[in-house]
Amino acid sequence: MKAFVFPGQGAQFVGMGKTLYETNDTAKSLFEKADEILGFRITDLMFAGTDEDLRQTKVTQPAIFLHSVILAKTMGADFCPDMVAGHSLGEFSALVAADALSFDDGVRLVAARARAMQKACEAKPSTMAAVLALPDEKIEEICRSVTGGIVVPANYNCPGQVVISGEEAAIDAACEKMLAAGAKRALKLKVGGAFHSPIMEPARAELADAIARTQFHAPKCPVYQNVTAQAETDPDAIKKNLIAQLTAPVRWTQTVLHMIADGATSFTEVGPGTVLQGLVKKINKEVETSGIQ
Repeated sequence: MKAFVFPGQGAQFVGMGKTLYETNDTAKSLFEKADEILGFRITDLMFAGTDEDLRQTKVTQPAIFLHSVILAKTMGADFCPDMVAGHSLGEFSALVAADALSFDDGVRLVAARARAMQKACEAKPSTMAAVLALPDEKIEEICRSVTGGIVVPANYNCPGQVVISGEEAAIDAACEKMLAAGAKRALKLKVGGAFHSPIMEPARAELADAIARTQFHAPKCPVYQNVTAQAETDPDAIKKNLIAQLTAPVRWTQTVLHMIADGATSFTEVGPGTVLQGLVKKINKEVETSGIQ
């Protein structure tokens, strides 16, 4: 069975989607439609902007979403998923690719999500850190033990790699404890804020309103969602999980394991970068991985 997976924030690069725009009429028309919906030429920033332009959350998220979704839309019969999943932002790409959400509504929701998250980041300085080679249970225990600030596990990326999220001082304290407990590394990331933590609550509330006003459909194949790591096909459950995703951890390890248990034998990453292919191989080295960029 074929699984298709979609990357999240951090996979962006200058020039992303440019060749697709220049060589495929369908892609060109979708990119231009997105420019209209967003009210600015995101294509200019994607094709010829700067790294700094692309690092802005309000640009990064729609840029990665567009690259991923338009790739899927132009693959024709080669896009034949038995199941799909996306990492964080990539869940929106997966939902549009699986026809649970229209392209136009997907663009609008991703833009609303990005704006809401940017505001939440600006309201409360916060960050994230990658912790390597420490059991999940130990990381959870250390996060609970930190006082004087919020710090929680945010991304269960693969065995031995968990990202924590929270307030600056709490992250610093947690990183010290992680290293003392035997972590190989506990490295702060260059991100705009504490994604997938309670600090994103204002963004979650704002996104909930936008999702409530958007029509969702039953997808053409099961969508494995970050919050539960389980397959979903019911539009109401999909919406509920999508709202919860902003303040809950991304259970990527568990998601991939459930997809494999349900029959996935190959994983194709659709979108910029190769991060998800690497994570899948670390979760189970027996499955086939490939990428469409």
